[in-house]
Amino acid sequence: MPPARRAAGLFAGLALGLAVLAGCSSQGASTDCGLDACTVTFERGVDASATILGVEAKLVGAEGDQVTVEVAGEQLTLTTGQQATEAGGFAVTLDSVTDQQVKIRVSRNPGN
Repeated sequence: MPPARRAAGLFAGLALGLAVLAGCSSQGASTDCGLDACTVTFERGVDASATILGVEAKLVGAEGDQVTVEVAGEQLTLTTGQQATEAGGFAVTLDSVTDQQVKIRVSRNPGN
């Protein structure tokens, strides 16, 4: 097998492995995950949720620059620019909110 083809196969296998390891799935949302953190972009006006890092994140509501999300079974009210709020061993921040989307970042707390 040529080295380029072998490298492509290895890369595809690693990408698949990371996707399985992150365990991301979503409905009405898109995710961008690494090993210890995910950015979730929720579509507004739909029942939006995502399973990331082994927990569910769900958009509950949004008004102005304030949103309510549920992460790991805990409801949080977040405002753009505020420090991270903890929920179930995760740090959650609100990255942005528009008329169409809400974007949050969920990361594992280093001590957990």
